[in-house]
Amino acid sequence: MELAMFPLESALLPNQDLPLRIFEPRYVALVRHCVGTGEPFGVVLISRGREVGGGDARCDVGVLCRIDECVEQGVGRYSLRCRTGERIRVSEWLPDDPYPRASVQPWPDEAGETVTLAQLVDVEDRMMALFERIAEARGAMLPKREVLLGSDDADAGERLYTLATRIPIGAADRYAVLSAPSAADRLAALGEAVDAIAEMVEFQLSE
Repeated sequence: MELAMFPLESALLPNQDLPLRIFEPRYVALVRHCVGTGEPFGVVLISRGREVGGGDARCDVGVLCRIDECVEQGVGRYSLRCRTGERIRVSEWLPDDPYPRASVQPWPDEAGETVTLAQLVDVEDRMMALFERIAEARGAMLPKREVLLGSDDADAGERLYTLATRIPIGAADRYAVLSAPSAADRLAALGEAVDAIAEMVEFQLSE
């Protein structure tokens, strides 16, 4: 299917809120198109360049995004409240006229090794240990586990997306989680990101 596309300097995962302020003419046109048709748009990470002005290099894995609320802030300016949905993969970039566009396909999780409950609990425990280490260093009280990590999802792949949104990982790590072909690959990517942050925190606290 052909979609309007919004490249961003951050990697988004399924089921995230996305507030946007729109002022660049090509994205004003995108908003008017999506509001007028009810169609979603695609969001992908910019691998090189910036959001404003064009000339960016874009990643090919992203998410669908729907506009839940659109408020006009004046001539050519909009404030949006959006929500991301299923993962997509770009099969072809089309001309940026009047806004970025691409042919995309939904990309559900591919077959792979089963992610067990024990594996999910293990990565959750490592995340909690990291949060507890930071809270201890700051003399702060932690919220309950379910507040920090979110409620359980029935599907392991979706649960891993949720966990990845709860930890402050960089765009490259978040994109690795998003672009992992299977749930097992996503578990490995998230585990590596958690370990890297834990090492960085220990290094900073030791100084």
